[in-house]
Amino acid sequence: MTNHPLYPKLLVFLQFALIGLMLLFSQGVSFLGIVLFVVGAIVGLFALNRNQLGNFNIQPKMKENAKLITTGIYAYIRHPMYLSVLLMMLAIFIGSPSMIEAIFLSLLTIVLVLKAKKEESLWSEKSQEYIDYKKRTKLFIPFIL
Repeated sequence: MTNHPLYPKLLVFLQFALIGLMLLFSQGVSFLGIVLFVVGAIVGLFALNRNQLGNFNIQPKMKENAKLITTGIYAYIRHPMYLSVLLMMLAIFIGSPSMIEAIFLSLLTIVLVLKAKKEESLWSEKSQEYIDYKKRTKLFIPFIL
């Protein structure tokens, strides 16, 4: 299934559908949620600052001539954009926690992990540099996970 040509598109669809559902079901905001949302946005901006506009892909597919970024936030975690999304959606959840939003957030986390794993398998096939990079960095959370 992960090698099917529609798999990357499915993951992106699920990602945005779950984000949309979380926003739709959100009932409010909290101070902690706002702080977490801002932290998530800053993480995303740090990631974008290091990455060239044409270098990344929203789908977990390799772009032709993709360049491995290992500086800035990428020196600590391999998927800062996914961390950014997770932090911002966790902020939405904290603002109005409910069972349905907990389910959506859990499913979104699974989808982003699947996207990350797909990207990592593609990079690992292409680059020994990436395999070495994986050994010295974490998936989403610096020094932890």
